[in-house]
Amino acid sequence: MACCLRLRPPPGQPFDLVSINPKKHIKIAKLCIRNCAANPENTNKRWRHEFGVSELSEESVQCVAETGKAYVHDHLDIYNRPVLIVEASKHFPEEHEYHDDERLCVFLIEKALRKLPDGKEEILGIFDLRGFGMQNADIKFLTFLFDAFYYYYPRRLCEVLFVEAPFVFKPVWQLAKPLLKSYASLVRFCSEKTVIDEYFTAETIPSNFKE
Repeated sequence: MACCLRLRPPPGQPFDLVSINPKKHIKIAKLCIRNCAANPENTNKRWRHEFGVSELSEESVQCVAETGKAYVHDHLDIYNRPVLIVEASKHFPEEHEYHDDERLCVFLIEKALRKLPDGKEEILGIFDLRGFGMQNADIKFLTFLFDAFYYYYPRRLCEVLFVEAPFVFKPVWQLAKPLLKSYASLVRFCSEKTVIDEYFTAETIPSNFKE
């Protein structure tokens, strides 16, 4: 399995941006890219086996999924794309083991891909950042999500909406952006109104965006 950035404070300790050395982790990320590029097909198969993708189920991720912090929307967007939603204000890194968050992440990606209509290959990601605070900051999870798409689900992510990002999110994004590689260009900062007006119909709006 390719290495990816692991930035999460120890249990009970605050998230500290000052203590992080982004240059060090960018160097590590570049090394991982070279390692995975050598034989991407075999790397993908090996990762799926080691991660246990085929063994993931609703029951195996239930304890984390019940938080409501991440889920696949029941409806497609207006472009017929499955939608993966993360409600950042419900994510508290210290509440669950990191591997449990990883398993939920991969399970939801697989679930979203199973909803793809014929002729469609990409999904939409939405990060609802309303109510986000530093207690929700988890660059480790964010980079794992993008690394999963970059290494193991290439060309499956069409766009990522960061909705109503508060000012406190700015330093987190400045730190995370160079670690997301080319996928950072898929990110669009937008308002709740943009999500409602440009991506869904009145019948398919996610419940957390309904007035």
